[in-house]
Amino acid sequence: MLYFFYGEECPHCHTMLPIVDELISQGKEISKLETWHSRQNAQKLEQIDKGLCGGVPFFYNDDTKLFICGSTSKERLEALFNGEQIN
Repeated sequence: MLYFFYGEECPHCHTMLPIVDELISQGKEISKLETWHSRQNAQKLEQIDKGLCGGVPFFYNDDTKLFICGSTSKERLEALFNGEQIN
């Protein structure tokens, strides 16, 4: 499972939303979790992040434990989804 943690008012997150939605429309299983207005999602972010990024956008592959902090390209997100090491 790939998690996408984002904030509703975060401009960097809004840049990523169309890319994430495109990947979802292609059949990729991505869980979008808004953290600024959901205490439950914010707590999940804290449990997973543990100082890795400290903010959003934050992408995390639950199977491989690989992650991306901040905005990124569609290609890097696809690599993360596929469990490939990201440079």
